[in-house]
Amino acid sequence: MSVEELNTYRFSPEQEPSDEMLEQIMKEVAEEARVSNEKATEEHWIRMRVNACQKEMKWAKEIESIFHEEQ
Repeated sequence: MSVEELNTYRFSPEQEPSDEMLEQIMKEVAEEARVSNEKATEEHWIRMRVNACQKEMKWAKEIESIFHEEQ
C-alpha cells in the first residue's frame, strides 16, 4: 500500500479498510502516542525540577531569615 493510498483513505461505512491499511494506521497511531507520551513525561519532570528548585530557594530564604532573627 502506498503512502498516498493511506493518506487518502477516510473511515466511512461505505469503504472498509484493508487489513494492511488498519495495520499501518495502528502502527502510526502507536508511534504518535509513544512520542506524545515521552514529550509529556519529559515536560512533567522539567516542571517537577523547577518546582523543587523554587521550593528549595523559598525554604533557604526562610531558614536564613530565622537564623538572622536569632542573632
